[in-house]
Amino acid sequence: MTVSDTEAPPTLGGHMTIWEHIGELRTRLLRVIIAVVVGAVAGWFLYPYVLNFLQHPFCQVQPTCQFIATEPLQAFGLRIKMSAYIGIAVAMPVILWQVWRFVTPGLYAHEKKYAIPFMVSALTLFAMGASVAYFSLNPTLEFLTSIGGSDITPFYTAESYVTLIVWMMLAFGVGFEFPVILVALQLTNVLTPRRLMQWWRMAIVLIAIIAAVITPSGDPISMIALAVPMLVLYFLSAGVGAILLALRRRRRRRSAAAA
Repeated sequence: MTVSDTEAPPTLGGHMTIWEHIGELRTRLLRVIIAVVVGAVAGWFLYPYVLNFLQHPFCQVQPTCQFIATEPLQAFGLRIKMSAYIGIAVAMPVILWQVWRFVTPGLYAHEKKYAIPFMVSALTLFAMGASVAYFSLNPTLEFLTSIGGSDITPFYTAESYVTLIVWMMLAFGVGFEFPVILVALQLTNVLTPRRLMQWWRMAIVLIAIIAAVITPSGDPISMIALAVPMLVLYFLSAGVGAILLALRRRRRRRSAAAA
């Protein structure tokens, strides 16, 4: 017996009309916007502490690690931009909850069972990727500073530095998300753990290419710092998929025996 035999397909928006569904979307978006605005207000006051935290890797490389401003409004614009970044980060639990509440009526019962673990896994992996990007920034800056020669003294604007580290954290966070996709493809029978293990040589090449493309700094240290964990996560995703599929088969056998 398949899922379609026991569960009716979810209708658009559950039992809501299309206009009620649009109204629900508007409500969820409004709550997300409010959460981001509140987080951005908090980010305005947290700005000095966050900037000091982000500046720490640079200070380890360059003792005189003061940023410079080349335009009168540059510092003000940076504070607004960082407040928005902090607001999104602070509001992320609310954003994920609103997304979950919006898509829940359209999911099957067995899909709802996997939705929360997948969302938690995605958030955790993104945080892990951002952390790896932060801790790899120190050797990255050392490489980028030394490759230009000792006659060049680095003086960075705060905006260029923050833009680099934010994009690195975003790139690493997105790169760490791909195991969630691989596990989902295994649970939907698009891929199998055995096929993933057979493709390990191709996976190494593709991961190296992806790491080289999405790394903002383009240096080999950042590329390796991203590619190695992605390769480890590739094999872990095959193992997790094999475990989940084995548990699913065991439940099916028990259900068939009980019937």
